[in-house]
Amino acid sequence: MVGFVRDLGVDLGTANTLVYVEGRGIVLNEPSVVAVDRQTGRVVAVGAEAHRMLGRTPGHIVAARPLRGGVIADFTATATLLKALLQRAMPHRLGLRPRMVVCVPAGVTTVERRAVIEAGYEAGARKVYLVEEPVAAALGAGLDIHRPGGHLVVDVGGGTTDIAVLSLGGVVVGASVRVGGDAFDEAIVRHVKRRYNVLIGERTAEQAKIAIGTAVPPEADERFEVRGRDLVTGLPRTLHLTAAEIHEALEEPIGTLLAGLRAALERVPPELAADLVVGGLVLTGGGSLLRGLDRRIAEATGLPVVQPEEPLLTVALGTGAALGMLDRLAGVVVAG
Repeated sequence: MVGFVRDLGVDLGTANTLVYVEGRGIVLNEPSVVAVDRQTGRVVAVGAEAHRMLGRTPGHIVAARPLRGGVIADFTATATLLKALLQRAMPHRLGLRPRMVVCVPAGVTTVERRAVIEAGYEAGARKVYLVEEPVAAALGAGLDIHRPGGHLVVDVGGGTTDIAVLSLGGVVVGASVRVGGDAFDEAIVRHVKRRYNVLIGERTAEQAKIAIGTAVPPEADERFEVRGRDLVTGLPRTLHLTAAEIHEALEEPIGTLLAGLRAALERVPPELAADLVVGGLVLTGGGSLLRGLDRRIAEATGLPVVQPEEPLLTVALGTGAALGMLDRLAGVVVAG
């Protein structure tokens, strides 16, 4: 096996980066976070270790997410993150320079695409291919996107929600809404600040969202304890948030997501719209794990909603599927 090159699929997400290795499946799932020493430029930590440092570092160490809104905000940090995670995924074979399929949001610009391609080459790839996230999500969910029938995929990621209607191996209607799991967290932070004059961190908001967050009115009176800094006294303070107020806080970003979905559906050709009534909507991505989001989307669109068993892994599995059919995906996979 020495000298055998295993190609890679990478779901380079705002919140998490997943790596698929040909023949092995998903081998790595780490937060997209890098911690750097500003004085020396040395990388202190990446992935889960760096994520634990968020909001807890001394002045000379910066722990941050190099991707925002689904696109690269810090190219150097992104290349560093990608290189480190690929080294973990293939510690003895990275020097063999594999081919790499990387997912990008549906609405990225040419400049943003180029940044992802360059980051892939910087990480050691021999050839970099880009595939849009909803296409990868469809492949990961096992859909046959090459048949003459419509498939609607909604991928709710950390930074964006990508929407695509697929038919005959191509994207008929595509849209990207800058709303995802991060927007849900930020909405909770704003709500607590506005109502209680208390500032909480995004990690705390994420924990509250996971514990009691819901896209539909809650049926039980659940509560979750959060701690933050009182903006009036400057002292630490403990609060007990209810599921009802978390639901209220999430109404704005969920409304934006649904508005983007309805706008995309308005552009679907009539014949494909008829297919969607039968086939429904495939909902994937980590953000789709918000309780009740599938019900909320079904009520807003009138379409049946189906979720894969592992929504968080679907896009990464799709990059692996794309590796084996690059020739058939010429219309939707871009070679860099």
